[in-house]
This record gives sequence, structure tokens and C-alpha cells, in this order.
Amino acid sequence: MQINDFRLFLEVAEMGSFTKVAAQRHTVQSHISRQISELEKSCGGHLFRRTGRGVVLTEFGQHVEQRVRTWIKDSEELFADIQQTSKVPMGEVKIGMLPSAAHPLMTQVFQRLHAQYPKIRLNVREGQGGELDALLDTGSVDIAILFRYQKPSGPDETLLSTANTYLVSSPGLPLTQADSVDFKRLEGVPLVLPRPPSHWRSILDETARSKGFNLSAVIEADSLRVQKEIIASNPHLYALLGPFSVDEELRSGSLQAAKVVHPELKRYVTLAHPKHGHFTQASRIVSKLIKETVQGWNGQLNIPKQV
Repeated sequence: MQINDFRLFLEVAEMGSFTKVAAQRHTVQSHISRQISELEKSCGGHLFRRTGRGVVLTEFGQHVEQRVRTWIKDSEELFADIQQTSKVPMGEVKIGMLPSAAHPLMTQVFQRLHAQYPKIRLNVREGQGGELDALLDTGSVDIAILFRYQKPSGPDETLLSTANTYLVSSPGLPLTQADSVDFKRLEGVPLVLPRPPSHWRSILDETARSKGFNLSAVIEADSLRVQKEIIASNPHLYALLGPFSVDEELRSGSLQAAKVVHPELKRYVTLAHPKHGHFTQASRIVSKLIKETVQGWNGQLNIPKQV
């Protein structure tokens, strides 16, 4: 049994699905299932119980999970302490982030990191709000870039950027031709929306109800890519998105957008660290590079047009 076997075990426990883990690791479900079966044989008992929707931990698996989390945390902190004595910063930094923040931000950060600190490795995984919070709480990532609906006030999070909300469509639709659109005008508009019970969907629905109507969801999808492809290929549909997720399409003219006002629905992009955990030298360096990159882009997650 190797430590990476138990890292896989924890990943399956967090996601509750061999298929999701396989997709995350760019492999096939049968490979993950086989690795877990071999680990179960080595442990001497079943770690997971198969259900119709995935897998859940057995009672034995829950016991193993508690022991393994402590072991891995202690092992990583010991290794980090050893690395801290090196004159050359090194080690792996695990980052969880929103899909809309992945590029070009991490591309730029990696280029600077590779040039200045070649022995620091990045391990980047994408996720949505609740998932990223869970990864932080369990120590599965060292840093997370995520959306908040209020400005951060604690020492564990730093405000990176503020994002307005835009009504987005294919070119030529009248509602998105102006610079802004009143939220009240979304009544009856066919929308592509994120699936409930996401926090963002709840805010959109509650805002509409406060205006005396319900949003018209023609299709629901969490994936930003799916939402953008649907509105691009269906010129009568709209979506409510942030500016970073459609910047490339707006520049190319394949989509158009108007800022939603009355109210302005702002989201705050923050850089978060685990409340409890070891903040390594490598993590501090990557965190600093992320902040410097966003500041250099005038508080945006994309390269400003004039740069």
C-alpha cells in the first residue's frame, strides 16, 4: 500500500463516484474500480458500498478514512517542513478553482512560476462553489479561487476581483445590444440557467421573485461551456454569466452581452486558504504570484484589452 493509493481512496470518498474520479484523472472507470478493489484486498475489508448513484463509505471505510486523513496530513506537513529547509523553494501546490478562472490566469501564473521557481509543481482542479469549499475544509487543496456573494472579511480570504453579471446571447438580439439591461426586463425571457440548488441559482431566483416574476429556464446546465454553446447555437436564448467566462467570445464577436442593472448582481472572486492547515513556502509563493497577476491586469481575471 502506497500513500497515493489512499489519496485515491479519499478522492473517491469525496466525490462518491468512480466515474467522476476517472473523468477528473482522465482515465477510465474500470481502472479506478480495479485500484480500489486491490486496496480493499490489502486492507482486508470493503471500503465502499456500491449504490445506484455511485459509492458510499462502509462503516469500515469511515474508520479508515479518519485514520488516513490524519496520516496523509501529517506526512505532507513533515515533507513540507523538510522542504522548507531547502534554499530552493520546492513542492506541490494543489489549487482548486472556478472554471472561468482557469485560463488565462493559471497559464500566466505557471509561466512565471516555471521561470522563477522551477521546482514548485502545480496541481490544478476545477470545481464549483460548494465543492471548492469542501476541498478547502478537508485539506484536499492548498489554495482555492472561488466566488463569494459578500466581500471577504476574514484573514483566510483575499479579494481578487469583483464581477458584475451580464445577460449574454448570440449577436443581434435586442436585449443585449445596449450596454445594460434592467433585471425586470428578464421576465418571460428564455434563459439557460445553472441547476438548482446552487447558491447562484438561488440568488437569481430570489431576485426575480422580489421583482414579482419567475425566471423562465428553458434548459438548466452547470457547465459554462455547455451554457455558452447552447446560446451560441440557439439565437433566441440568453444566459446570465460573469464577464470572465465570456471574455474571449465577446472579443471575437461570437457573443454579445449587456450588464444587468437594478440591481447589479455582483460576485466577489477571492483567493482562499484552509482555515486549518500548513501553509507552505511553495503555497505562499503561488498565492503571491496569483495576486500579482490579477493586480497587474487591473483587478481582472483576464488580460486587459490594452495589454
